[in-house]
Amino acid sequence: MNYEQFNDFCSKLPATTYVMQWGNSHVWKVGGKVFAIGGWSKDKKPAFTFKTSSRNYDFLHDLEGYIPAPYFANRGMKWIQQVDASGRLDDDLKYYLTESYQIVAAGLSKVKRKELGIDIDTN
Repeated sequence: MNYEQFNDFCSKLPATTYVMQWGNSHVWKVGGKVFAIGGWSKDKKPAFTFKTSSRNYDFLHDLEGYIPAPYFANRGMKWIQQVDASGRLDDDLKYYLTESYQIVAAGLSKVKRKELGIDIDTN
């Protein structure tokens, strides 16, 4: 996946906003809260950072093509960075970006979700 494909995918999730910040990273938010970042790779290849469940964090953090996300994971947050830009993990990345979106959206207040038209089951 390249950044254009990443931005296209994230733009199709409900009530998202985009901003370029943090060293020209592609940052996607829902309700003002970050759920995905495109950028920050050490080798200038595309890299994608997302929030994940504890279970998926435990699964991904040592898996080839993924690393604990710089700046997030070392602060105890469950964020992963996909560093394999070959395209073989694109379908997985879409799943994890959607999961990240849902985790972050579920953390918004009920009022904020209603205001944004987001229907997420938080039970």
